[in-house]
Amino acid sequence: MAKFLVQKSEPLYGEVHVSGAKNSVLPLMAAAILNDEKCRIYEVPRLLDVTVMEEILMSLGGKIDFQEDGTLDIDMSGMNSTEVGFDLASKMRASFLVMGPLLAKKGHVKLFMPGGCTIGARPVDLHLKGFEALGAEIDRKSDSFVEAKAGPHGLIGASIYLDFPSVGATENIMMAAVLADGVTYIENAAEEPEIVDLANFLNKMGASIKGAGTDTIKIEGVKELKGTAHTVIPDRIETGTFMLAAAITRGEILIKNIVPDHVRAIAAKLRECGVVVELTDEGLYVNGGMNPLVATDIKTLPYPGFPTDIQSPFMSFLTTVEGSSTVIETVFENRFMHVAELNRMGANIRTKGNRAMIQGGKNLEGARVLATDLRAGAAMVLAGLVASGTTEISEIYHVERGYEDFVEKFRSLGANILRIED
Repeated sequence: MAKFLVQKSEPLYGEVHVSGAKNSVLPLMAAAILNDEKCRIYEVPRLLDVTVMEEILMSLGGKIDFQEDGTLDIDMSGMNSTEVGFDLASKMRASFLVMGPLLAKKGHVKLFMPGGCTIGARPVDLHLKGFEALGAEIDRKSDSFVEAKAGPHGLIGASIYLDFPSVGATENIMMAAVLADGVTYIENAAEEPEIVDLANFLNKMGASIKGAGTDTIKIEGVKELKGTAHTVIPDRIETGTFMLAAAITRGEILIKNIVPDHVRAIAAKLRECGVVVELTDEGLYVNGGMNPLVATDIKTLPYPGFPTDIQSPFMSFLTTVEGSSTVIETVFENRFMHVAELNRMGANIRTKGNRAMIQGGKNLEGARVLATDLRAGAAMVLAGLVASGTTEISEIYHVERGYEDFVEKFRSLGANILRIED
């Protein structure tokens, strides 16, 4: 098993280029199922999750060509299956995103229940209720897989209200609805930038989607879609991670290939702490060593609120800032598993329900810790950069699911980090 070895580093300094967004490229890849021509996606990050989605599409009969420059060609014209087996589905939560496109394109899908990070219950009920509203018949007799079939006349447009603005459910229902007969409204829809990116991609393919990025999305069904080319948006969570890398090490980093609006909530909270965050012609400039830093409170919310995926890296930063702070997690109920790991390094964090109380200003010490999930792994690396001694982080496959060239980018900024095979 591979591990990260992280040693206390000088303040990080330099420039870093943000990769394409993992959480955007996976639904874009799934959406390629909806047409019989080739789709080309630029700025695709080389990640384990992307590899798994490639394998899923190939298992369905698709052809994949991933070029060295990050250009991904997908041709689903030879698709000959509508079933995704356990071995592939269990590797990644986003495997469920092929359900909507398969249902719309082929009228049938059988999918084993997806895997992914263990950060709490992420039920697929909202996805299935949406498909049922579109006229699909859902077989839930088994706990291990779900099967769906469109009605004899295909999917029919409907008004769908989501009990929670789920990103995955919004994406899946939107992809199912683009080929449905009639108009579909998704109310209380997720507003994340990844939703907008998917809608733009689908519209380039010939779909008719309006309102993406708001809480109500209107989809007018069309008969068919065509191939297209599209550049994936930059990864806002990677952007936030490097913003926090500058903050926690009291360093100075210029982050390139960013969309400022996508990280507005992160920037606002860092500024509250005294971190300098400025937009320049070249990118986002972050300096954590210019001012005395103070504690702040954060509360995770659906976009445009503070992102849950940055909660654990931000908590690592707060352990190093004098004063008391509170973190409230409202999106996932099991996203404090990193707290025990940070406390093992000398942090003083107490949790009660969905709240974490942090007494900051502690001198962290290197320890053997786990990357309990993707973003917790990044949090452990950030803590290791300012901890005395060596921090040994295991289970790093979580991190490599979501960050491209993770070690290389950090080392280019002066971080003392190595990836070793145990």
